[in-house]
Amino acid sequence: MNVDLVIIVTALLVVAPCALLGCVLLLRRKVMVADAISHAALPGIVVAFLLTGSLGPLAAVAGAAAFGLLTVTLVDLLERSGTVHGDAATGIVFTGLFALGVLLVARFGGDVHLDLEHVLFGEIAFAPLHVLTVGGVDLGPRSWWTTGLVALVAVAAVLLFYKELKVTTFDPALAAVLGLSPVVVQTVLMSLVSLTVVGAFDAVGAILVVALLAGPAATAYLLTDGFGRMLTVALGVGVVAVLGGYGLAVLWDLSIAGMVATVVGALFLLALLVAPRHGLVGGALVRRRRRRELRRRLVTHARRRLGPGATAAQVAARLEWPVSHVERVDGPIE
Repeated sequence: MNVDLVIIVTALLVVAPCALLGCVLLLRRKVMVADAISHAALPGIVVAFLLTGSLGPLAAVAGAAAFGLLTVTLVDLLERSGTVHGDAATGIVFTGLFALGVLLVARFGGDVHLDLEHVLFGEIAFAPLHVLTVGGVDLGPRSWWTTGLVALVAVAAVLLFYKELKVTTFDPALAAVLGLSPVVVQTVLMSLVSLTVVGAFDAVGAILVVALLAGPAATAYLLTDGFGRMLTVALGVGVVAVLGGYGLAVLWDLSIAGMVATVVGALFLLALLVAPRHGLVGGALVRRRRRRELRRRLVTHARRRLGPGATAAQVAARLEWPVSHVERVDGPIE
């Protein structure tokens, strides 16, 4: 099978759930929970090995998923306690579980043979080397099955519960009145995020998963205003980042995951500069246009008060402006 095709399809299968779930996380200000989940996978993998004696994909994913859900539960409990805010709760759980993983690797490192760099940074270039074989039958790249299943579940859940996610994200009080439980929706969402992170980190690494969760969503947030459009644009940004990042990585012989994450960052910076309403340049142009409109209205009002024959100097004197400012105004807004 074509190596390029395997890598690109794997990355696209990771992008689909990450981009969609990332939008919801961004609007709920929970993006860094995904980072905590990705790092909590480390102790989960070690514990799974200690219990099963295997570093196979099923044991590793099961252990990482269990600790991912533990991360979500601990963060939620700390937030509900009212003593620790969301970002602090995430930081405490994130560092605590990751430190636990480092200690476990240091203690049992000779038995686990776990490569920390592979867990954190991943190497999607190795995806074509790992195939799924059942009963002696080659079923194709293992990454397609794992990331494909995750993408199918996550995308289907977002589409199926689109209205519930939208209402609980923008107006939790209204959701409660309508009979929707924001807590239940939050739990389902975080379970999907945990599943997505754990299902993808084996193929692409934790860093790229977090980049694809945060970057496309943040870029789409700058470019759009509607929730539905934000989901679509985020998905498109993720696809462009994968294709562009892979092409540049092959051209310059660099890390694929690193280049894809770099392109994600570059697209965000581009949107930050040129987004029509929320970008730095676009926002400056909007503010400039509003100032011009305000000046025109002020000049129009002054002329009406002074009479139709009022000169620019008279208008400037009434407004206490320099005459040149009045002369630069093209005319009144009808």
